[in-house]
Amino acid sequence: MARPTARVLTLLELLQSGGIRTVAELADRLGVDGRTVRRYVNHLIDLDVPVESVRGRYGGYRLASGYRMPPLMLGDDEALAVLLGLVAGRRTGLMTAMGTASETAAAKIRRVLPERLARRLDTVLESLTFTAPPGEFAVPETGVLLSLADAVHHRRPVSIRYTAADGRHSERTLHPYGLVAHSGRWYVTGADPEIGEDRTFRLDRIADARTLPGSFEPPAGLDPAQRVLSGLAKAPYRHHVTLWIQGTVEQIRARLPASVASVEESPSRADADPETERWLRVELWAERLDWLPPVLASLDQPFVIERPDELRGLVIALADRLATSARRVHLTHNDGP
Repeated sequence: MARPTARVLTLLELLQSGGIRTVAELADRLGVDGRTVRRYVNHLIDLDVPVESVRGRYGGYRLASGYRMPPLMLGDDEALAVLLGLVAGRRTGLMTAMGTASETAAAKIRRVLPERLARRLDTVLESLTFTAPPGEFAVPETGVLLSLADAVHHRRPVSIRYTAADGRHSERTLHPYGLVAHSGRWYVTGADPEIGEDRTFRLDRIADARTLPGSFEPPAGLDPAQRVLSGLAKAPYRHHVTLWIQGTVEQIRARLPASVASVEESPSRADADPETERWLRVELWAERLDWLPPVLASLDQPFVIERPDELRGLVIALADRLATSARRVHLTHNDGP
């Protein structure tokens, strides 16, 4: 059976999670009756913890707004989850401030943990290695992220100051639909009412975001993540590539994800037999083409290149190299003992 002190600390943890907790709920979680819950609440009040009593049908207890309890009560699993989350977030770019913020946060958590648990977590972090090097990502300003998140939640237009990849500065109005974290970068996607088009912006290139008066209604069935991925796949890089690939969407997506290419599921090639073949049109933009032939080869599906001609040459060159390597292996085996 848990001791009263442990139950009082559990009560504090429940109240710290936010919202109003009814006496019945607290009694059930603590395994005591309502009268004992009230006694535990009085213990917290005696310790200068500002517990408020809320009257009414849905009343109960809550902590005063803005109150923070100095001791951090984390179990082994919780502490490991928090620290690993900070480490992983720092390595993958999912941080809203420079690396020092995550490092100081981890240090603060480390200081308030019991020494036994802290030592065990240190051994985990010291023995942990990653298969990929840490990414070096430009991170968004915390104020920009918070302002945009608030605008998304309340459906408010925002004014942003943006610097494009070519260095051009602009100030524009945006109806933000959602925030998306992808491959270590943060994006906001929404509608630009001045041009009547959807736009996607990198948060680290936004210098300022201010909420404007009014409101907007996002489109029904909106998927911000899909909008960002589609926008990245259609970004106007140097080469515009169109292909026909025989197979399923799932087979194509295994090598060409939505952030890289768009796939049209409907029409097949005019010269294909619909009874035996299903050809899908794939479109993508790329700054370089040298990575694409190995990807197409790894699909192990028939494909036809519409454009560019340069890609055809690279695919033929790869096929020749593979054939030469295969012949070399064959000769080596024949010349062996």
